Amino acid sequence: MSDLGLTHIDPLGRAHMVDVTPKEPSHRRALARCKVMMKPETTSKVASDAITKGDVLGAARIAGIQAAKRTADLIPLCHPLLVGAVYVNFTIGDDFIGVETQVETVDRTGVEMEALTGCAVAALTIYDMCKSADRSMVVADLALWEKVGGRSGTWRRADSDGAVADGGL
Repeated sequence: MSDLGLTHIDPLGRAHMVDVTPKEPSHRRALARCKVMMKPETTSKVASDAITKGDVLGAARIAGIQAAKRTADLIPLCHPLLVGAVYVNFTIGDDFIGVETQVETVDRTGVEMEALTGCAVAALTIYDMCKSADRSMVVADLALWEKVGGRSGTWRRADSDGAVADGGL
């Protein structure tokens, strides 16, 4: 670690990937969420499978899974991990689609970036599939909601009232 305490900077100030080889593999899980804000007419079209490009949520689910598995190819200092499971789920609200991605592994480092990347790409796929119906969409509130495992243990995001999130969208 450098004098500045930056884990991804070597003593000469160069970026490097942290060496995790001395760590023991353990079960790790991360949960990320975001929303795609859109017109109510657009959510209705998604819910009734009336978007002209096809099955929006099916395409977004596959995209999220693929993205989670390819995170190390996209984020320069992420370790390639053997991803054990990826779950991508959706909630359709009046004017949004909620995206939730959970990633699990047994490895030497966590899967927070894989969950966040999968969630973001699933949301971007929803945008892409629906843009001809609604160009005003906004991808919002991408955040890690939970991580389990590793040296730091369990962490859960508190909601705006300070209560720990319950795991639902």
